[in-house]
Amino acid sequence: MSNRVVCREASHAGTWYSASGSQLNAQLEGWLSQAQSNSTIGPARAIIAPHAGYTYCGACAAHAYKQVDPSVTRRVFILGPSHHVALSRCALTPADIYRTPLYDMRIDRKVYADLWKTGLFERISLQTDEDEHSIEMHLPYTAKAMESHKDEFSIVPVLVGALSESKEQEYGKLLSKYLADPSNLFIISSDFCHWGQRFRYLYYDETQGEIHRSIEHLDKMGMGIIEQLDPVSFTNYLKKYRNTICGRHPIGVLLNAVAELKKNGLEMNLSFLNYAQSSECRNWDDSSVSYAAGALVVH
Repeated sequence: MSNRVVCREASHAGTWYSASGSQLNAQLEGWLSQAQSNSTIGPARAIIAPHAGYTYCGACAAHAYKQVDPSVTRRVFILGPSHHVALSRCALTPADIYRTPLYDMRIDRKVYADLWKTGLFERISLQTDEDEHSIEMHLPYTAKAMESHKDEFSIVPVLVGALSESKEQEYGKLLSKYLADPSNLFIISSDFCHWGQRFRYLYYDETQGEIHRSIEHLDKMGMGIIEQLDPVSFTNYLKKYRNTICGRHPIGVLLNAVAELKKNGLEMNLSFLNYAQSSECRNWDDSSVSYAAGALVVH
């Protein structure tokens, strides 16, 4: 059997974000310098952050990454939704190394081996992995946040399929033991409302005024429910409003993992720190994507 190291290339560099390490580094530093560190509540155990092109969401994502403490983090789980292949379960990559314009990051083979043993994970091809952007868009930010300890951590990328409620519960329970470990950080990759004809989603509550205000109200209702850390309430919200939150399944897995730990008496708090929209919709032929940055802290 071959011992060849499999590398996932930074396939969206040069289009969704800069392929120049120095330029990318300067951009990330600029956005992070504008964000506030919520040092009063302690380092994040999990963050929720967007995965759009950095010109759209780089500034928003910084508010989540600012809460990461590289001195305690030794393993970074990245849960991203699958945009290109139909998955009913979660999947793992065949790659050993993830490339970024800043530096390469290695997959945690031990955790991967443990996850494989459960029989709950599929394997995606390297091509599928490189086509997908939901995990990759977090790699430069992870590399930047962790740069002071860059040789001391590994990553655990998990591509999350269109999970049923019971599967979200199953994966949440499985991953809860990792979430309980202070040396692990979970990154939950999600944008919020995708509004417009091209997304086939035109929800509008005219009591809120302009369309973009209605979108913000809808998103913030969802964000408030996520902050309650109740997976059932979040599922009910999605069923009622059909809000096009593309990372709803990764969020659902996180909420179920939290619910499992709360049963064991762990105190946790999730708060959103920033909200943005790609543009302000005022007409029916407009479109926008919303972004939110949040952090989960264990007390």
